Amino acid sequence: MLAELAIANAAFSVIKEAVQNSGDIMAAGDALFKYFDSKAELQRKANEKGGSKGSDLEEFMALEKLKQQEEELKQMMIYAGRGGMWDDWLAFQVKVKKKREADKRQKVLDRQRLISRIKDIAMIILIIVLLGGLGIIIGAAIWFSRDV
Repeated sequence: MLAELAIANAAFSVIKEAVQNSGDIMAAGDALFKYFDSKAELQRKANEKGGSKGSDLEEFMALEKLKQQEEELKQMMIYAGRGGMWDDWLAFQVKVKKKREADKRQKVLDRQRLISRIKDIAMIILIIVLLGGLGIIIGAAIWFSRDV
């Protein structure tokens, strides 16, 4: 939780400095991505259950700090960015979140397919071994019954 907040704070500082120095928020593109990533991770962790009272307060304060930064970022995009940039930023966040969720679902599906393939291969090997063993037993039985 604290690591993500530190990353968000550092990225926000870079964004703020870039806007103050150049007047162009696009100069802080990498920092915007880092800010977005750490914000998403913070929100994900805050939504997970099982925190203690201390961590709940910590989460609340971290999210509150992000809200303040988000408002300041909005003002920077409105006044130092191009027209409609804030709305585009919000739409971009939604798009990236959906893509990440789709990638995560695809990863789970790929893992399930891999496990299924491994099970299928193991089953085929087991059947071959059993059939081979059965063939050996039948062959041995025939061989020994011939001499009697």
